[in-house]
Amino acid sequence: MAATSNRDGSKSGSNKSSNSGKQPGPSAEQVVAGFQRLRQEQRSIATKAAELEMEINEHSLVIDALKEVDPSRKCYRLVGGVLVERTVEEVLPALENNKEQISKLVESLGTQLQTKGQELNEYRERYNIRIVGEEEAAGKTATNPENEGSGAKGGTGVLVS
Repeated sequence: MAATSNRDGSKSGSNKSSNSGKQPGPSAEQVVAGFQRLRQEQRSIATKAAELEMEINEHSLVIDALKEVDPSRKCYRLVGGVLVERTVEEVLPALENNKEQISKLVESLGTQLQTKGQELNEYRERYNIRIVGEEEAAGKTATNPENEGSGAKGGTGVLVS
C-alpha cells in the first residue's frame, strides 16, 4: 500500500515530492535586513576611504613643508604613540612611502566600493526593492508616467525607508 489514510480521511505519502522541490524565499524582514547590511558595509567602506584621503592630504602638506627644510635639521615623528627624534632626511622618505601605501589602499577601497555597489544593485533587482523617495524622483523624470510602477503591481517588492 503506497498511501495511508489519516484521521481526516485524506491520503498521505503520494504527494511527498510536491513540497520538497522549492524552498520559500526569505521573508520581507530578512530581505530588508540584508539590504540594510549591504548599505552599511558600503557606507563604512566609503567612510574609511574618505578618512584615508584626508590622511593623504595631511601627508602631502607635511612633505611639502619638509622639502624646503634643511635635511640635517631635527624632526619629530609620532610612531605608535611615541615621539621619535629623527632628521628631515630620514623622515621625508618614510612619509613619501606611507603616502604611496595609503594611496594604494584608497584605490583598493575604491574597487571594493564599486563591487559593493554592484552587489547592492543586484540585490535590489533580485528582490525588487524600492527606496522611499526614489519613486517620486523617477516619476518626475519619466517621459510616460502611465508605464511607471507597472512592475510594482505584483506586490512582490519591498519598500525601504
